[in-house]
Amino acid sequence: MSKRPANSRRRFLKTTAAASVGAATLGSAPRVVGASQAPIHRKAEGPVVISSRNGRNAVEKVMEVLNTGADALDAVVAGVNLVEEDPNDTSVGYGGLPNADGVVQLDAAVIHGPTGRAGSVACIEGIKYPSKVAKLVLERTDHVNLVGKGAQAFARMHGFPVENLLTERARERWVRWRENLSNSDDYLPPHEAHDASIGADYVEQQRTWGTIHCSAIDLSGNISSVTTTSGLAFKIPGRVGDSPIIGAGLYCDNEVGAAGSTGRGEANLENCASFLIVERMRIGDSPEQACLYACERIADHTRKAYLLNDKGEPDFNVQFYALNAAGEVGGAQIRGKNGKFAAANSEGSFLVDLAYLYSND
Repeated sequence: MSKRPANSRRRFLKTTAAASVGAATLGSAPRVVGASQAPIHRKAEGPVVISSRNGRNAVEKVMEVLNTGADALDAVVAGVNLVEEDPNDTSVGYGGLPNADGVVQLDAAVIHGPTGRAGSVACIEGIKYPSKVAKLVLERTDHVNLVGKGAQAFARMHGFPVENLLTERARERWVRWRENLSNSDDYLPPHEAHDASIGADYVEQQRTWGTIHCSAIDLSGNISSVTTTSGLAFKIPGRVGDSPIIGAGLYCDNEVGAAGSTGRGEANLENCASFLIVERMRIGDSPEQACLYACERIADHTRKAYLLNDKGEPDFNVQFYALNAAGEVGGAQIRGKNGKFAAANSEGSFLVDLAYLYSND
């Protein structure tokens, strides 16, 4: 196994140092912060929203709801509902790509900053809006997480219909995968961490990770977050990614800020990265700097040879999005120059560049 060059983790500094000057306070032109700053002692003025890139329409919906004086949690759930019901987004909700058996299994989680409460569902089937069910877990139970049949029964108890979520488009993609299935699944042969070849193109395989994360600050300065997903396409039935796990797929502290993730959930689960990002902001990191720190943590902790390229770098991607209580935003990903995330404020919605560790050059 080749090792990452000792200076490879510093590559992002060359690309972000010039562009990342000042703060991305969403009351002016969006800019990202590239250096640590003093811990936050002020609150944002006016609503602020961030989302993964597939949430461009969602952030506009969130702003619309926030401007009525609504709680941030109600607003972010309303925003991601647009993606959950969109059959053309194959990574979330209705139309999401199924597991290896052709069954759509969904995960979602919410955190309410003012009360510190959380709720989530995992491996729920037949329910189009898992984010709404996660919110009900927060509001109507003494639990944080419900899974599988129990989550579905809870949703039915609260009036959610059980529907067929497998669209024709998703079914056809699943069939193509099954027809070409060989070693491109998640069932691995016996192997050691240093085994680099355990199946051709294990990581990519024309499979996708997809999710939508959304965090917002409402008119009262309170913060809430939601993440919802259909998870890894053609996954082993029962697989749970990072999205419904508090501290991994999302985390929120009303006095500090919020963070969420998309990409390879297993890497995020093994590093509790969203919690890490919020804690880095607590000690003074900007949102972008905290997200880069989480990317670096994952890179340093990725030691399975089949997940590394010939430079010893992670051969997969994870994206992080964060905002702090002052209304500053930032994000980062492990690989690639051209990543962006969606954001909105009183001036409208726009895309913000993601910083990165490795350029893919």
